[in-house]
Parts: sequence; C-alpha cells; structure tokens
Amino acid sequence: MGKDYSTNKLKIINDPVYGFIKIPYDIVFDLIEHPLFQRLRRIRQLGLTHFVYPGANHTRFQHAVGAMHLMGLAIDVIRSKGHAISEKEARAVTIAILLHDIGHGPFSHSLEHSLIRDTSHEAISLMFMEQLNEQFQGKLSLAIEIFRNRYPKKFLHQLVSSQLDMDRLDYLKRDSFFTGVTEGVIGSDRIIKMLNVLNDQLVVEEKGIYSIENFLIARRLMYWQVYLHRTVVASEQLLVMMLKRAQALTAEGEKLFATPALNYFLQENSQVFLDQFALLDDNDILTSAKVWCNNSDLVLSMLADGLVNRKLFSVELNNNQFRAERVHELRKRTASSLSIPEKEAEYLVVSDSISNYAYSDMDDRITIMDKRGDTHDIAEASDILNISVLSLTVRKYFLCYPRLITEEKRDKSI
Repeated sequence: MGKDYSTNKLKIINDPVYGFIKIPYDIVFDLIEHPLFQRLRRIRQLGLTHFVYPGANHTRFQHAVGAMHLMGLAIDVIRSKGHAISEKEARAVTIAILLHDIGHGPFSHSLEHSLIRDTSHEAISLMFMEQLNEQFQGKLSLAIEIFRNRYPKKFLHQLVSSQLDMDRLDYLKRDSFFTGVTEGVIGSDRIIKMLNVLNDQLVVEEKGIYSIENFLIARRLMYWQVYLHRTVVASEQLLVMMLKRAQALTAEGEKLFATPALNYFLQENSQVFLDQFALLDDNDILTSAKVWCNNSDLVLSMLADGLVNRKLFSVELNNNQFRAERVHELRKRTASSLSIPEKEAEYLVVSDSISNYAYSDMDDRITIMDKRGDTHDIAEASDILNISVLSLTVRKYFLCYPRLITEEKRDKSI
C-alpha cells in the first residue's frame, strides 16, 4: 500500500528571505497549526514601523518560522563538528526557538508594558509554552527546560537566547529585507557555518570574526534607522497614549467601544488571563481605534485619528533631557489651543528617552575561538577600533507634541 500523503506533516514553506523551509518534525507542524501560534500571523513584527517603511508589514509568524529554519542549520553545523545533539534535544531546541515569541502582544514591542504592566513577553511566552505542554502531554518539557536555561547543555539555550542567537540572526536579516534598509543585511549563513562549541559554550571560529563585526554594526544601524527611527518613536507614543487615555476613561466609568479581548485589558486587572490575551492581536486595537476616531472625548479621538490616518506627532530628539519648563509650556499651549484641561494635555505632549547598545559585555558574550583553541571576547579580538564603542549604551531623549502646535508657532513667526 502506498504512503498516505494526506497525513504527511513534513511540509515545506516558501519563505521570501530563505526560500524553501522544511518543517522538520510532526510536533512542529502541530504547534504551527495551533491557534496560539496562528495568532502570530495577526501581530506585526515591527509594530508601526510600516508608517515609515511601507514594506514592513511582516509578522511574528514569519519571524518565528525563519528562526526555526536557522536553528536547523545551526544544529547541522554543530553536529558536523563532532558535538553530540540527540534527536530529542534537536527537536526540543527547535520547539523552543519556534515558540520564543509566542507571548508577544499587539504590535509587538510597541505595547510591551501598556496592556500588561510588569510582565515581559518572554514571561508570557513561557506561560503559553507551559499551557501547550499540558495539551501535548508533556512533549514540550525539554523545550521549556532549554528555554529557561535549566538544561545541562548551556549552548542549546544560547542558540535560543543570547547575543548571537537564531532570533537576532533572523530578525536583522528579515527586517532589513522588508524595510529595504540594506545596512541591516548580515551574512547569517556565514555566521552559522562558523559556530562551534567549546566547554559547553557557543563560540565563533576566528574566520567568522568579520561577519560578527558586520552583524554588530548592522544591529546598531538598524536600531537607529529602523527600530528607534524618530517617526517610529512618534507613532508608538501615539499608540501608547491612545490606550492610556482609553484605560483612564474606562476607569472613570465610561463605556468605550472595544472588542471583548481589548475591553478586558482596558480595565485594571491584577493578573494575566492567558485566555483573554490569546484572543488579542493588532486587529483588536485597530478596530477599536477606528470607532474611537468619533468618540466625544477630544483627546481619545485625536489620538485614534492620528493612529488610523497617520496624523503623527511632531517629534524632537536630543542628547540631553528636555527642560521641564519647555514640556510644561507645550502642554499649556496645547491645552489652550484645544480648550482642554492641562492634565489632559499630558496625553498629547510626551517626553521620555530611548536607548540602545549593539553589544553588551555584561551579558553572555560573543566569544571568538582562534586556531589554538584559545578564546577571546569579540570586543578584544576585533581589529575595528570602534568595536568597544558598540558596547556603550546610547541614550536619546524625545519630545512629542501635536503638529498643530508647530503650525501655530509658524503662524506667529510670519
């Protein structure tokens, strides 16, 4: 009797970045098909970055599948260099990377702490993984151990979460591809081919040092050109303040239109209800925002209209903190122009900071292994003079406010 191909779960996905990606295990297929994972199709990888780079509409689903693909390549390379990775371990680390972002909320990092305070997406990912482990009769137990860095082979966790993990290798290449920002292009294939393991730690053979230098520089450039682009920052503040205003109005007893899942998170809730969070995605926010455009509350309607129709804040970036007097003056002028209380102008005039570093010498370091088997931190091994600069945290301060204030200023100067 011939094979029943209708039950074949080893499918192939055609990915625009890597070409054909094979699903390596039946359980991986089942996890991809699960509603919790399918939800990632409805969450943009880069939040509101498409307001700046129109092509950046790719999703967490695509990123997770891409990271899974790179994990398969890394496993093959490490095995080829004589290091034992059992089939059980390979399957587990593949599951761990596939599910590493399953806890992301709407618009990914944009709303990381707006809907649920003091709970990271990594923590929610772990909760979802434990929930799935119950549904899959304990088949994710080893993947969870690796994800939590509690498995004896530490290099497996480093492949999932470190400064040179499959997550970063995929998102830099993928985000560069979809935004069209070529400065973010990295040689992920070359880096993976140079991976090795020494004393249970992930290392890079010295022939790969220039690829690592390029990776770190590309990461820095992508942060300031894409992830922390001034217009992206302004867009995200619009989104954050819109939800903050909606939460405040709900707390005052106003009944706002919202999808059932979003309505739950507009209220003060002390704990995460996974069932509610699992129903929440970008569509809940956008559907509600479209209705809020016509809300009687001027602040909420302005913020919602800005999000739906891309009427963004003016934004200024500075190396130093903006003077409190200036922020107060802008809020005062905004309140006067819109005839709203000054307290409400705080939703429209926002000042805070953003920071980034390309490499941290405090975390798991990127280790270069020379031909003699000696190891060196990338910051010491690199002959690029500014590699040490990449480990410095760069902080910039931003000030966002309605464009009508800018226009009013121009009118007065004429």
